[in-house]
Amino acid sequence: MKIQSVNDQAFAAYGKVVKGFDFSSLLATLEANSEKPADSVIYVPSVDILEAESVFSEIRDNCYGGMPIQIGYCNGTNTKLNCFEYHRDSEIDIAADDVILLVAREQDVIDGQIDSSKTEAFLCPKGTAVELYATTLHYAPCSAKKAEGFRVIIVLPKGTNEEMPSITPKNDEDKMLWAANKWLIAHKDTAEAKDGAHVGITGENIDIIDLI
Repeated sequence: MKIQSVNDQAFAAYGKVVKGFDFSSLLATLEANSEKPADSVIYVPSVDILEAESVFSEIRDNCYGGMPIQIGYCNGTNTKLNCFEYHRDSEIDIAADDVILLVAREQDVIDGQIDSSKTEAFLCPKGTAVELYATTLHYAPCSAKKAEGFRVIIVLPKGTNEEMPSITPKNDEDKMLWAANKWLIAHKDTAEAKDGAHVGITGENIDIIDLI
C-alpha cells in the first residue's frame, strides 16, 4: 500500500476536496475545546459550540442543499483500519491536523464481505476539507506521523450515528445497520466485532504504522 493524496486524481473515485470556504474559526474552536487522546479515538456526533460557528449555515446550505446537518469531531491516535462504515449520503471531513484516510468502495462489498486489499490510503493535509461520497467506505482517520494524534471535524446529516432504529431485517444489508444512518463492516480482530458488529472485512486488519 502506498499513501496517496486527496489532491490526486485517484481520490476522485471516493470523494473530492471541498473548496471556497473559510474553516479557520471552526478549526480553532475545535482545537481549543477538544482533547486529542494519545491511545484511543473519540467521536462526538454533534457539538453546540462547533454548530454555533457562522460557517455552519454555509455548509448546511451550500454543501447539503439546506438539509439539517450536525457538526462533531473524531479525535485521537490510530494507525489501523479496524472497520468500514458508510451512510446514505456524503460525509465532510475537515482536518485540523494531517491525517490519513483509509477508504474503499461499497461496490466491492460482495455478500457482506470485502477483502482489506481493496483499501486505499490518502493523506488529507491540515486545513483541508474533503467530501466522502455515500458509496465510500471509511472509518476513523489514521495518524499521519508516528505517535502523533489528530483532530478532524465530521459533518453529517442531523441524527447520523445516534441510536439505531428498531427494525425487522428484510435483507442481508439490514444486519449491518449499527446506528442511525450507519452501516458497519468489522474485521474479526476488533472490539466492534466482539460487540456484535457484522464481521465482513477479510484479509489483514491493515496497520499503516510502518508507512508513516
